[in-house]
Amino acid sequence: MQPRVFAILTAVLLGVLGLGSVAVTDWSPAAATAAPAVTASAPGAQPAAAGAASATPTGDPAVWTRSTLRNKMMAEMEAADPGVALADLDKITKEKPYTVRFCHPIAHELGHAAVKRYNADFQKVISFPHETCAAGYLHGAVEEMLNASTQPEVDLLKLCAPKNTGPCIHGVGHGTMFVAKQDVAKARDLCNKFTTDQNRIRCSEGLFMQLFGPDEEDEQAKANLPADKLAQDPLYPCKDQPALFQSACFFYAPTFYLSSHDYPNHPEVYAQALKWCLNGKDSGGAVDCSRGVGSRTMKYNLDREDWAAKQCATAADGWQRKACAEGLVSYYTVNYTDGGAAGRLCAKISDKEMQGYCRSASGLSGSLD
Repeated sequence: MQPRVFAILTAVLLGVLGLGSVAVTDWSPAAATAAPAVTASAPGAQPAAAGAASATPTGDPAVWTRSTLRNKMMAEMEAADPGVALADLDKITKEKPYTVRFCHPIAHELGHAAVKRYNADFQKVISFPHETCAAGYLHGAVEEMLNASTQPEVDLLKLCAPKNTGPCIHGVGHGTMFVAKQDVAKARDLCNKFTTDQNRIRCSEGLFMQLFGPDEEDEQAKANLPADKLAQDPLYPCKDQPALFQSACFFYAPTFYLSSHDYPNHPEVYAQALKWCLNGKDSGGAVDCSRGVGSRTMKYNLDREDWAAKQCATAADGWQRKACAEGLVSYYTVNYTDGGAAGRLCAKISDKEMQGYCRSASGLSGSLD
């Protein structure tokens, strides 16, 4: 056979074989693999992005991120109503405790959107059950109402009346920072419109929570955050606040410390935050700051309660370990509102000293979120 003829026949044969292999090869995608587990070296860290691409049989991602969960909730609200979205958000946070890290700002967004949807009919907006994610929906609704008000200093006294519940007034505190464009003194003046110290304190809780952790989607709030002062002056601006407002300020100050130290990827920062709180000893804020560390530690690690308690146990002094444990209980009972929540938490703590502090803290206020 001539070499040229042989080459032509060989090429044809290889082409046929190639087509045959394509025909018999199973080109369907392999079954989605399970999302990678969070490594022990970084408790609280979110799994790799590749895991988030995998989907469950319902079409939901195997691992939620803030954006995917937010988009699902906003779509459900648009297709139905806030009640449907909030019920599903509550279900997801119970099934996937790590989502609690970012469910509160998502609930805020739902509240903002609901006010716009129902043309500022506040009673309609809050007619849906809104306790999930530490009442974030209510907070967002109040924020939006105040932000759109032409007389916020008057309306803030009307929004929560006549019941004036703690979560609602806490939401007003968030709203004062929207109205004041993150100016603490101006927001504080608005909180002082309330006639009782209890409600002024509740308002201050929302004010300082908004200062140290502005909503992620609010670029204006983030731009107005005094990040340079917060980074340079430990516990700024808490020591300069009037006595009535200092406690809430010290309590929420660790929020900024943890976020600015990349807590999801640096689990050692929780213990470091407790040491940082000692900067507040001279101004009397170290205890409240330590409670705040405990609260944030629990919020960001709801699926590893014993690990969270062990971070509190790293404090050198008993008073600080106790304060941190009080913070653990405070957030846990805000997130899980049933009567047995504190008992369940304490039972999961293996350190006997920390378990004792947990049990003694069961009477702590449930209004701090």
